[in-house]
Amino acid sequence: MAAKKAYDIERFFQALGDNTRLRLLNLMGDQEICVCYFVEILGGPQPKISRHLAYLRSAGIVEARRESKWMHYRIVMPPHIGATQVLRQTLAWLKDEKTMQADKAKLTKACCSPSKYALLEGAPLPTPVNDASCEAC
Repeated sequence: MAAKKAYDIERFFQALGDNTRLRLLNLMGDQEICVCYFVEILGGPQPKISRHLAYLRSAGIVEARRESKWMHYRIVMPPHIGATQVLRQTLAWLKDEKTMQADKAKLTKACCSPSKYALLEGAPLPTPVNDASCEAC
């Protein structure tokens, strides 16, 4: 019988220890978002944004889904109850930060008129996520 792998708490906290990754998590919130919105809102190159998203995936904080040429990302609660509590508190804290609020405002503006943004041409709008995996937490 295989031994159960322990949750990598160090990786989890390292994932939360970067401002770009915090901004990505803030933008996702309770939505599934196409990577093109992250690139547009944060103003960074797509490979850099993708590396940060890959880091969040490896830490067990986000999941990705491909739809045609679009990659969508959403937050998932970690399997460790302590990490879940920390993540929820962090997300709540981010909502009060001015930089994070400005990012959310940019996202709202981009969603309301995606045709004004070249990167967003034809991109799917963010969609709300109902994450059943965190109901038991």
